[in-house]
Amino acid sequence: MKRSYEKEMMDLPDQPRELLEQDLRNLRIINRRLGNYRNVVRGLTRLVGTQEIDRFSLLDVGTGSGDIPVRITDWAQQRSIKTSIVALEPEPVTAQVAATLTNPPFIPLLQRGKACPEQSRREGDFRRCGITVVRGDGMAPPFHAASFDFVLASQLLHHFSEEQIIRLLRIWSPLARRAIIVSDLVRHPLAYYGIRLLTKLFTRNAMTRTDAPLSVARAFTLAEWRALLREADVGPFQIFSVFPFRVMALIFAKG
Repeated sequence: MKRSYEKEMMDLPDQPRELLEQDLRNLRIINRRLGNYRNVVRGLTRLVGTQEIDRFSLLDVGTGSGDIPVRITDWAQQRSIKTSIVALEPEPVTAQVAATLTNPPFIPLLQRGKACPEQSRREGDFRRCGITVVRGDGMAPPFHAASFDFVLASQLLHHFSEEQIIRLLRIWSPLARRAIIVSDLVRHPLAYYGIRLLTKLFTRNAMTRTDAPLSVARAFTLAEWRALLREADVGPFQIFSVFPFRVMALIFAKG
């Protein structure tokens, strides 16, 4: 199965707002049911456990709905780990959805009586419970070097060409004091036809039905992921195959 270079609908401009918002809801379901939350937390668990960290800052590039930062915050607070997370998202409607989801009523910890103080809000920058949603481009992140302990790319890199992925990793590397975390898909015919069937059964949303299997087709095999990380050469890395058809990589800061 060769890699596809066809653009996903989500990456095309001027998509109808309702179509995009419904697709984002579907992606949150997929993230929860098919292991993306677990994959990201698995990476953080390895990093936090080996480095004995009781607090960390994290940049989530291409955050989408912001559901991954919310899940990380929940996971960290259960372990008394303090977090400061910036969720970077270029698409305006998607950034607004992320800002809404990171408001206190939508964070699971609040159901147990834990709340966060109300913070000021301004266009393009929303802060709630240690999560800041910022509109910005991952190719030109508006942050200084060594601004974060970790940079996270979750379900993001398959949207780009090989050359762009190498460039992105080299752009992000100076931002991460400790490591870059990559959580993404592995290209495989079973994954392609499986998600194609699944999305046809559970949604009528054309974007989800198109993009979910196309995301798999745009992804890389484990060997191709490994080759990309070697070519990027931004630091020593560990790479793991994760069920079902996912990859998790930890790229450590040099020195």
